[in-house]
Amino acid sequence: VHDTVLATKAEAAACFARLKADRDLDAVVLFAGTWVWAAHLIAAVRDFAFGGKGIVLWTVPGSQGWRPVGGLVMQGAFREIGLKHRFVYGDPSEAETIGRIGSYCRASAIKNRLNMSTAGAFGGRGMGQTCGRADPSQWMKVFGIDIDSRDTTALIRAAEAVTASQITRARKRIAKLFAEPIPPGEIADRSIRLYLALRKVVKGEGFDFYTIQSFPGLADDYSATCFAQSMMLEDGVATSTLGDFNTLLTVKLLTDLSDERVYYGDLQHIDKAAGEIKIIGDGACPPSLAGKLGPAGFAEHGIPTEGEAGGLSVKLVCKVGEGLLARLGRNDGQFEIVLARCTVFEPPADQLDARRRECGIPFWPHGFVTAHCDIDALLANWGNEYACLGYGTQLYDDLAAFCELTGVKAIAL
Repeated sequence: VHDTVLATKAEAAACFARLKADRDLDAVVLFAGTWVWAAHLIAAVRDFAFGGKGIVLWTVPGSQGWRPVGGLVMQGAFREIGLKHRFVYGDPSEAETIGRIGSYCRASAIKNRLNMSTAGAFGGRGMGQTCGRADPSQWMKVFGIDIDSRDTTALIRAAEAVTASQITRARKRIAKLFAEPIPPGEIADRSIRLYLALRKVVKGEGFDFYTIQSFPGLADDYSATCFAQSMMLEDGVATSTLGDFNTLLTVKLLTDLSDERVYYGDLQHIDKAAGEIKIIGDGACPPSLAGKLGPAGFAEHGIPTEGEAGGLSVKLVCKVGEGLLARLGRNDGQFEIVLARCTVFEPPADQLDARRRECGIPFWPHGFVTAHCDIDALLANWGNEYACLGYGTQLYDDLAAFCELTGVKAIAL
């Protein structure tokens, strides 16, 4: 909060110079309660905007004081020069008003967090998937993200260097997240080694988030990545498999905007009549998302064609909650993101076993979701096999605001 009313060019210049230099500031809310002398503010606000911080212009209803006029003339000044902002007209006692201000400010915070971050890639494209690759220059231009890469041999070397005592300590910490004991043996140990290796290499290389090829490659030569990916998600590190950068950035956005961890899994089955979607990932899901009926446990990856080396996977049923299905992708080279509100539910207890067996792999993590949208429209715009599931009723509006700020097309269903 600035300590004076902004009335002169000198006051505006001093205020916005200080705000622009504040690296902890992500957005500013400009409140106009009556007439505003726009000429005294516009140059300072324009200069401030070059720092990439969000701008909310807010005015409140009320006939006394000609309250709307100052905000509207200021908005006109912004529009004349193409200054990105959100105009909010509403009383502070109204939830919608505070929601519109909050979502734009949170989106600005995420936009700024992405700027000058580094996305890491271990290996290349997995399973011939072409729709998840990234243009590094486009990522830098739109989001300010640098893309770096390392070969998966770096992970194998780091995994093989993990000591027995490190594995023992990791087992004790991991065990607290699961409802059953960690399996003994070399397969489980390799999965834990890979997890510890990922933690070390990602931190050492300065990667803020990462994607990994998984297979062909690492899952054939050393261990399937399911368990390691589950634990990295649990640690709050955004990640994806198959070298899929679009899923990676979707998971990053949801992770940073939600109080819960994020699940990305195959959009495995859609019941159009019921609006129901089953999300079933190949063994990777943060264990804290487990619900009452399907507590977090362990299984093996289970498909030799997707990793001959085998490895631990996580089994669970996602907990009940309100959230968002999201998917970032490109259409003819331009970024877009599909957004659909959803409810995560648990099937009746006496039906759970049968529902998990429907896919033929009951031990992989299941998310049962009701999508609150036109399913045909969802399918027509979806651009990958993965569904990214985030918990939180605010996510829909937050990501729509992120699109406003970055120029990404929002397909808000």
